[in-house]
This record gives sequence, structure tokens and C-alpha cells, in this order.
Amino acid sequence: MSSPSDRPRPAHHKAAIGLAVAAAIGGFLFGFDSSVINGAVQSITAHFHLGGVVTGLVVAVALLGSALGAWLGGRLSDHWGRTRVMLLGAVLFFASSILSGLAVTPWDLALWRVLAGVGIGIASVIAPAYIAEISPAGVRGRLGSLQQLAITLGIFAALLSDQLLATSAGGASHDLWLGFPAWRWMFGVCAIPAAVYGFLALRLPESPRYLVAQGRHDEAREVLASVLGPDEDAGRRVDLIRETIRADRKAEQRVTLRGPVLGLLGVVWVGILLSVFQQFVGINVIFYYSTTLWQAVGFGEQQSFLFSTLTSVTNVLVTLIAIALVDRLGRRPLLLVGSAGMAAMLGLMALAFAHSGGSAQHVTLSHGWGVTALVAANAFVVFFGATWGPLVWVLLGEMFPNRIRAAALGVAASAQWLANFAITVSFPQLLSQFGPSVPYVLYAVFAAVSFVFVLVRVPETKGVQLEDMESLHTSRQESRAHSAAARA
Repeated sequence: MSSPSDRPRPAHHKAAIGLAVAAAIGGFLFGFDSSVINGAVQSITAHFHLGGVVTGLVVAVALLGSALGAWLGGRLSDHWGRTRVMLLGAVLFFASSILSGLAVTPWDLALWRVLAGVGIGIASVIAPAYIAEISPAGVRGRLGSLQQLAITLGIFAALLSDQLLATSAGGASHDLWLGFPAWRWMFGVCAIPAAVYGFLALRLPESPRYLVAQGRHDEAREVLASVLGPDEDAGRRVDLIRETIRADRKAEQRVTLRGPVLGLLGVVWVGILLSVFQQFVGINVIFYYSTTLWQAVGFGEQQSFLFSTLTSVTNVLVTLIAIALVDRLGRRPLLLVGSAGMAAMLGLMALAFAHSGGSAQHVTLSHGWGVTALVAANAFVVFFGATWGPLVWVLLGEMFPNRIRAAALGVAASAQWLANFAITVSFPQLLSQFGPSVPYVLYAVFAAVSFVFVLVRVPETKGVQLEDMESLHTSRQESRAHSAAARA
């Protein structure tokens, strides 16, 4: 007798997987474009004669564009549709890649990085929303995790291409082709996946939720029939979506994100804090500055590139663990394991760097502590990549009620990019003034606090239909109210 894993996937699951993979290419660009600067940081600093503050700004400024793109993407997608906004993101990616490679000053480089950031922000919002809206509930977690898998593959591809280009030129600052140094080509190669993303965006069917909102019920029914399969009635699902949209339009004021908790709905704050904690554990310090960090502790340029690439490979592989487990174990248990593991590994990294020598600008580690830091960093990536990396995007794509999903996801993703900016721009100064131990202590504290936050505030959304998210949050609020009344 064959096991469930041996049986072929139903045709409708294959259709949903195909659409989710195509949409997740935006995540690949997101990971590629946000990490490609890793291998170029030192060359940019030397070429433009930058100090630590300006270097941090050039690296992190794309994240401000990402916050703007996430905020815009959530709103534009309700007016233009998900696939048209994907196409806009692809165009921005393509243009910024070429222009960043041709930058003549640090300021126009920063401008093109902001443009790239807007594209990144759009992709970060549209892909999880689209995937959630075309996925059957039973596999929605796995398909939602494809966004993070694509991000990790993008990070890996960026670091690998950085390494190959730098190795081919004999160094990131050395000329490669057409008289341009390798670091400029690191930006330019992103134009290729951007073109692929634009092509796919033109061919993807529109989200059923958007189609119903526009009165295109037959098209919505066709899309749903292709991904739901024979066990679910696509027509009934269209009717259900139409009912929720009609109810929202009757109570138009309820579409606002405003609420009693510091001006926002409680569920929006949960999304914002999930996003902030995902960044405040310092994951992007590993991916943006890992090459620079490993050189700071005594490894050569080629070794540092190799270690950064291996870290990104680890991130890709452990994301597959999340895809396998998210719809079996649920979201909350995996997040709790991730928080505990990250806190422990960040604490170990802080301990290792506490034994460093040299100045803050030229840190040195003994062989034993250097190996400890390297192992702890990769173990931290394992815990993050198998839990918080993919699951935050899964939750942001599915946890909000239909009436506010796109807008709330945009706000939460904007908060994530602003948190990412704060961590990224502050790390060079923290490293310069205090050495690497202090920032890793801070990140460990945030990881520990995230454990408590998940335990107290994050709902389990495993197996819940998108149309039922409103009642899920209502029941949790009532449960908390009863508990508070009982304690009183």
C-alpha cells in the first residue's frame, strides 16, 4: 500500500502550486536585490570614499523604499489588481538594476536603491496575498512558505553571483567586462530575473478575491475551480466571497484599520509586531554584512564570500523543513521553537565575540571562538529559516480578515521594512563603537521577547478558511475578555 507521500498530487494542487511558484518569483527578486549589495559593500565604500554612517545609509536606504512600496502595493492591488502591481514591481526591479550598476555618485546609487526598494516592497506584499487567495486551505501554509523559499533562493543566488563575479575579476573592485568592475555587474545581473518576473506577471490569472470585487464572477469561478478541485464547490466559494464583500460595502467604515489599540485594530498590531520581531532578531545583519563581518574576524575575502554563500544555502534547505511542517504542526509551535533557538544561538554569538581582540574596527577572534561564532551563526539561520522566516509571511498572507487583508498586509510589511532599516543602518555604528558582541546581545533579547509575544498574542490559523478569519479573531477577543472577567 502506498503512503500518502507516495501518492501523486491532485491536479488542482498542481495548478495551485504552479500559480504560487510563479507569484513567488517576486520573493526571489526580493531576496536577490536586497542581498546583492553584500558582496559590493567594501568596494562601494572604497570607490566612493565613504564613512561608516554613509555606508550604512547606502546599504539600508533601499529598505525605506521597500516600506513605501509595501504601503503602496497593498493599496494599489485593491484598485489595479494583484497581477498588474506585480508587473509594476518587475519594471522597477529591472530599471533599478541597470541604473545601480551605472551609478556615478553614492547619492544616485542611493536613489536607484530606493527605486529597487519600492519594487521589493511591492513584491513583499503582493506575493503572500495572491498566494493565500488562490490556495486551498489544506495546503495554504505550504504554498505561503514558497514566498520565503523564493526569498532564500534569491539570497543564495545573489551571494553566489557576487562570489562568481568577484572571483572571475580577481576581486570585487577589479574590472570584469566592458571596463566595469565586478561590483557594478553584481547589480546589473538582477535585470535577468526581473524580466522573467514581468513575463510571468503578464500570464498569471488574477486573484479570485479581486475578480469578485470587480464583478467578474465567471472568471473568479474558473480560477477557483482550477485550484480547489472536485471536493469544493467553486461557485459556492464565489458566493461566499461575494457575501463578505457585500457586507463590507454595507459597513464601509469597517474597512478602516483604525481600532481601539493605539489607533489600530488589535489584529493589525499583531501583524506589525510579527514583522518587527522578524527583523529585530538581526537576521539581515547576517545576510547584508556577513562577508564584511567574517573579514573583520580574520577570514580572507574569498573565504568570507564562501561562508556567506554556505549560510544562504543553509537558509534555503531549512525553509524546506518549514514547508513540510507548517500545515502539520501549525504556525504557533514552530514560531515558539524558532524564538527559543534564535535566542540561544544569538547569545552564543555574543559570548564568542566577547572574547574577541583588536579594535572595534579590526576585530580578531581566536580559532576556537571563530569556529564557535561561525557555527552559532549558521545554527541561528537554521532556527530562523525553519520558523520565523517563512511563517511570518504565511501569517501575514492569511491572518487578516478579507475586508482589510491587502491594506493591513501593506502596513505590516511597511513596518517590517522600517525595522529592517533600523537594524541595518545601526549595525555599522554599533560594530564600530562597541564591537560585535553588544548588537548580538540586543538581538538575543528581542528573540526572547518574541517567544512571549507568540505565546500570548499570535492566533493559530492552521486549516482556517480565509473567509472565517474574522470569526477567529472575534472568538479570541471574547475568550480574552472572559478570562479577564474571571480573574477580576
